[in-house]
Amino acid sequence: MSTFTNIGAIVRKEWQHYFGSPIAYVALFTWNLLFSVFFLFALTYFIEASMNPGGGPGGPPKPNINEWIFRPTLMNMAVVALFVTPMLTMRLFAEEQRQGTWELLATSAITDWQIVLGKFFGAVSVYAFMIATSLLNFAVVFVYADPKPEWKPVLTGALALLLMGSCFIALGGFLSTLTKNQIVAGILSFCLFLAIWTLSWLDNPMASGPVKVLAYLGVTTHMDDMVKGVLDTKDIVFYLSFIGFGLFLTQQSVESRRWRE
Repeated sequence: MSTFTNIGAIVRKEWQHYFGSPIAYVALFTWNLLFSVFFLFALTYFIEASMNPGGGPGGPPKPNINEWIFRPTLMNMAVVALFVTPMLTMRLFAEEQRQGTWELLATSAITDWQIVLGKFFGAVSVYAFMIATSLLNFAVVFVYADPKPEWKPVLTGALALLLMGSCFIALGGFLSTLTKNQIVAGILSFCLFLAIWTLSWLDNPMASGPVKVLAYLGVTTHMDDMVKGVLDTKDIVFYLSFIGFGLFLTQQSVESRRWRE
């Protein structure tokens, strides 16, 4: 079997596990419910501001759909990702160890990297499906708004959500290799994700060198421009490097466990 065939088989197996248990349905329902709530709040504020007179010459500018609806909704969903992604990663390896199926996987002809990438893409594809279904809320704006809003901030914002969540999934997979208890893995993942998230709070013009470095490692630091429609190479490189680091840690942990078996 080829590398891609092995990885694809693991991805399909992960989907069967996710949708064969309540995990995927709970995550999907929670994500879409909160997305709809945030979207409706933002839409309501936008409509109220649009109906408020005073947007003429010399007055306050008319509200912008991207700034009033798309951006706040996507940024709020970045917070939700802190809670949802541990639900997707906590069972990736911990459940295999608990059920005793890890030995079968470890002794198969599948390589460590194929296992790691298969489980990673399995979780990421479920997460991407959640994002795609929730973006249907924005269709209302594109259908009824006049003038039509820009589509680029929605696409780059969705990409930012996907990349940020993929960073969490890569690290969450690593933490899942360290324990047989998926609840413990989920708690550890949330605590680590929250710590990384708070690094963005250090970002300010007066920060010194070391503080700026820590702020740069914050995942939302690189998300802000993307939800505005600005696609910068350095942000993409940061996220991909972060993901690569998380996958490397996972592979090293899997390799270590395979040798101990």
